[in-house]
Amino acid sequence: MTYGIVLTYTVTPRWLALSREQRNTMRAQHLEPVFAAYADRVKARFFDAEAFSGRFSDFAVLETGDLGAYYFLIEALRDTPVIAEGYLSFTDVFLGVEDGFHAYEQASAAGAGAR
Repeated sequence: MTYGIVLTYTVTPRWLALSREQRNTMRAQHLEPVFAAYADRVKARFFDAEAFSGRFSDFAVLETGDLGAYYFLIEALRDTPVIAEGYLSFTDVFLGVEDGFHAYEQASAAGAGAR
């Protein structure tokens, strides 16, 4: 199964107080290596949302077939100074199964549906 995850997050005033150069350095040193370590199992795309939402400033759309890898990616992110020191906080997480009803129908037809 392929899972789609929308991970919403907010950058804090502490992050915004940094210069753009400092933010880019922190992103390169702490966030990009984590995503790179899981890139073979978790595909990520990033979106700015602060101009369109008051609930969160940004979101990532993640795609994976391995929820364990996704979970470990989140744990690794939480260990970075960006999150541990309060520059960014997660808000909501939305999880879905790509065409899950097809998988269910196929499993049901094979006699292995949900019980």
